[in-house]
Amino acid sequence: MRTNRSLPALTLLLGFATTFACQTASTSPAPSTTTAAARPAAPPAPSPPAAAAAAPDHIKLQHILISFAGKVPGKNVTRSRDEARALATQILERAKKGEDFDELVRKYTDDQAPGMYLLANTAITPASGEFSRDRMVPAFGNVGFSLKPGEIGMAEYDPITSPYGWHIIKRID
Repeated sequence: MRTNRSLPALTLLLGFATTFACQTASTSPAPSTTTAAARPAAPPAPSPPAAAAAAPDHIKLQHILISFAGKVPGKNVTRSRDEARALATQILERAKKGEDFDELVRKYTDDQAPGMYLLANTAITPASGEFSRDRMVPAFGNVGFSLKPGEIGMAEYDPITSPYGWHIIKRID
């Protein structure tokens, strides 16, 4: 039986490249057009084949980022992790009950209002003004591409897949 001896080396190299890219991104100033959701993060987890086949090529999202102290570079967010979780849950409930999402974004986001993003799915070339799904934090794209137009969902805080906090996401198109 043959084994691929270069696989561990490739895994080590990819891990080093990811670590180096994250360290470089955190120590160099971000362009003024970069927002919390668009900052580089860990590579997305592979999508199940059935979900990838059914997902649209392009979507438009609006989101509210609820962060906590130390999670969004350049922002003076002072709430604790528990306070952020409670606020995100409250805002999700309010949005699902039909409260004006634009107003919720303006009032609560720790990103930039209006919080609109155009995304191209994995392996789709982004059109002008779109971000590649792979450039976003994984949970943002995973939740966004799972929603139908008009639906609202939430990407829970996770240090790897959603490192900036909770994203309350509404799919527009």
